[in-house]
Amino acid sequence: MKNSEKFTNELINETSPYLLQHAHNPVNWQAWNDATLEEAIEKRKLMIISVGYSACHWCHVMEHESFEDEAVAKIMNDRYICIKVDREERPDVDQVYMNAVQAMTGAGGWPMNVVALPDGRPVWGGTYFKKEQWKEALNQISKLYRDQPEKIHEYANRLEEGLQQMELIDLPEEHKEFDESFFGPILKKWESFMDFKNGGPNGAPKFMMPSNLNFLMRFAFQSNDKKLLDYVFHSLNKISYGGIYDPVAGGFSRYSVDERWHVPHFEKMLYDNAQLLSLYSEAYKINKSSWYKKIVYQTADFLIDEMRDPSGAFYSAYDTDSLNENTKDEEGAYYVWKKEQLQEILQDDFELFSKYYHIDAKGYWENGNYVLFRSTSAKNFASENDLELETFQKLNDQWLQKLKNVRNSRKKPGLDDKSLTSWNAMTISGFCKAYQAFPEKRFKSAAEDCLEWLLKNMLNEKGQLLHNYKNEKSTIKGYLEDYAFSIQALVDLFETFANDEHLDVAKKLCLTVEEEFNDPASPLYFFTSSKDRNLITRTREITDNVIPASNSVLAKCFFRIGKLTEDREIDEKALKMVQAVTAKIPEYPQYYSNWLDLAANFAFPFYEIAICGNDFQNKLQELQLDYLPDAVLAGGKISSVEILKNRFKENQTLIYVCEEGKCLQPVETKEAVLVQILQV
Repeated sequence: MKNSEKFTNELINETSPYLLQHAHNPVNWQAWNDATLEEAIEKRKLMIISVGYSACHWCHVMEHESFEDEAVAKIMNDRYICIKVDREERPDVDQVYMNAVQAMTGAGGWPMNVVALPDGRPVWGGTYFKKEQWKEALNQISKLYRDQPEKIHEYANRLEEGLQQMELIDLPEEHKEFDESFFGPILKKWESFMDFKNGGPNGAPKFMMPSNLNFLMRFAFQSNDKKLLDYVFHSLNKISYGGIYDPVAGGFSRYSVDERWHVPHFEKMLYDNAQLLSLYSEAYKINKSSWYKKIVYQTADFLIDEMRDPSGAFYSAYDTDSLNENTKDEEGAYYVWKKEQLQEILQDDFELFSKYYHIDAKGYWENGNYVLFRSTSAKNFASENDLELETFQKLNDQWLQKLKNVRNSRKKPGLDDKSLTSWNAMTISGFCKAYQAFPEKRFKSAAEDCLEWLLKNMLNEKGQLLHNYKNEKSTIKGYLEDYAFSIQALVDLFETFANDEHLDVAKKLCLTVEEEFNDPASPLYFFTSSKDRNLITRTREITDNVIPASNSVLAKCFFRIGKLTEDREIDEKALKMVQAVTAKIPEYPQYYSNWLDLAANFAFPFYEIAICGNDFQNKLQELQLDYLPDAVLAGGKISSVEILKNRFKENQTLIYVCEEGKCLQPVETKEAVLVQILQV
């Protein structure tokens, strides 16, 4: 009898694919909920809080080695309340205990495993543990809790104090006024962390950090810094030439394990692809690279074809592991190739293909497998091999289609088919940016269909957002990230398609944020609602990482809404939020890139562009084709939006360029607008 048929625990009642993966472990796993937490208090038992996510390779390894082992399970079941947490469903729990693990060990990651007192205060933790390490630690901790509980309580008290100290943010006594000089020393410091050879950040593993590249591109463009702009484009090229990008079917993996972007950690996450869809669309507006256009189209196709639910929502992730030719789970098996396979598929074209995609020592990975990897552009390669560019591109498309046909016969990696509000909102923004650069109807449909799903299923009658969705069920209240990214998506939709209702909903969500997430002692907002059960600390997310911080996203939304609605109060709110974190930026600027993008709005001229008249749609679309990081756009005829009020003239479509509410003479062409905002 298989292990999956022998045991069933309470996780069988959950919808999270990650939790369901553990539903047949011999460990008596329970979900994080009030009943489980009350049980720990009632029985005075230590808790094991084990956090991971469905696409996590080392989470699978630890499950197989330890959580499927009956001897390990007996120790866990007898002495602990065992709780499994999907970090994507419960980012609040993940944040609190990740802070604790980092405080205890100096490092973090997943799987994350913490032992906590019955009241939830952590006493020990780490990431992946080998089976014998895990057993020994659990035995020692339970013995100490039984024989000398006062020692464990003393340590928990000290750690709790430390975690609460981490959440304190010293507000500046003087409010910083931003100007161009603020950025010079910060960028000089940041430069030491940039990899000018391979692109992106120094070292390995390498994460793509879209927020970083977005800010650097904007700042370089506005300040006419050629070196910095070259670094951004070089980074975007290197990332997309590397194995971290899937040339066969589009889409990006989560990160590269090496500094060349060669070998990815093969899971594909919705949030990466959503943000990179935006980033490459914006970059295309500057350099008109045909390669960036292809990346946008391929990534959009991947999202629509492979990650979209019939409801219009997008799934969360594809796993890193899949079945190999020996029907065993192997990391990256779906994506990698053996030389003999490629020779058989490509026949006479193999030699040229292998030069382009490095089926050689440079592209070799392990176990006879190669990860497709480029080191030059199609244009350069065609020239070096005496081929017309168009001829080579057609040939390359044929190669990749052949590989796609073969790969379609392979067993796909596991799909995490839950949908998260925050990640879907990012995807809406991604399709808005793609539509601005390439006005394709399917990009508009993808954005609007996803919004329809979100408003129908994830927004309740009280105006509150929910976080997770699977099998038509939503069970978790929304976090600040859900509100911040949803407001951002609604503002992006308004600017892109000029539907006033989108801005109205965004403003209503801002009111809910103010009511449920505000901190009376700070201009920054808590990650969890005041209506949620309290954790050991109430965190405020301020550092921009692979995903920008919910506070920085919200602050930028406040700024944009303030400009569109001529509301100085909400504009001032954005300024106070960025001022609250300014002192933290100089030490690690790469972790405050989205805040820096907001600071640039205050340091440089920022424009409100209003397009009013019968032909506003065409003129709006024309303007969106250009890179305008220093402006908000609004279009319409008769509109309730303040920036458009009283500007309609029956026989004209006029464009008003304003700064701080002061408007220049209205003009009728995009070229005239670009002159007014000093781009030409």
